[in-house]
Amino acid sequence: MARKHLLVVAHAPSDNTRKLVDAVLQGAHHPDIDNVSTRWVPPLQATPEDVLQADAIILGTTENLGYMSGALKDFFDRCYYPVLEEKQGLPCALYIRAGMDGTGTRRAIESIVTGLRWNWARDPLVLRGEWQPGFVDEAEELGLYMAAGLDSGIF
Repeated sequence: MARKHLLVVAHAPSDNTRKLVDAVLQGAHHPDIDNVSTRWVPPLQATPEDVLQADAIILGTTENLGYMSGALKDFFDRCYYPVLEEKQGLPCALYIRAGMDGTGTRRAIESIVTGLRWNWARDPLVLRGEWQPGFVDEAEELGLYMAAGLDSGIF
């Protein structure tokens, strides 16, 4: 079976948001996952080539003034057109670390993903309000879900 590639493009400007990235990666590297390699690339470093090599993608962002992080917006600005035609149908997932409600951030990213014609593997995970240790468990489950879906051929 050919190895699948899960790309994580997530903005992690704080210790807590780094914990979320680490949790996603830990979930994706579960011992029962055999044929998936997972790689985190911060949004300002991610390239269209990274997306073109991916079989699925997890996006992660903070909520900044009711919108996605500038870093994730920059990623979309640079990568949208170079991947538009070749990556239609790319399975994707999203988590938002939202100090408020995450609604504006979610709406903006859903609009971009619709334009890219990527397919949601599951509803976006919105981690709202004050930091809670349980957010780490939810992020780990997201990583496992995406990697297991790739490993089993569901996506």
